[in-house]
Order: sequence, then C-alpha cells, then structure tokens
Amino acid sequence: MPVLLTAEQARAELDRNGITIAHFCREHGLNKNLVSDLLNGRKKGVRGEARRAAVLLKIKDGVIPN
Repeated sequence: MPVLLTAEQARAELDRNGITIAHFCREHGLNKNLVSDLLNGRKKGVRGEARRAAVLLKIKDGVIPN
C-alpha cells in the first residue's frame, strides 16, 4: 500500500520539487482552485475531478481510470 500524504505534506512535496500548483494543474489538466481547495482542506476529494486530483497528489489511495 502506498504511503499517503496529508494535504500539508503534499504541498511541501510540491515545494520540495520546485513545482507550483499552477504547473501541477496544467500538467495534469486540473482546475487550480480545486487543487488549492484540496491542499487547504476545504475539499475532501471524494468523487470526480476532486478525487482524481487527490489521488495524483497522493492524498488519497486509488486508481485513476483512463
């Protein structure tokens, strides 16, 4: 099972790799406001695009269907 990150750890991981939220969103085709909401704890990432973003950020365990 992969190690899951907290929202704070996910943000720190982006910072550590020199990746801005905007760049991460462009790279994965995500909405910037949605990713910011996930990283600030305003969204949980339960379904849809929010879930996809949470899985990509390693906040949630899951598989992203093609």
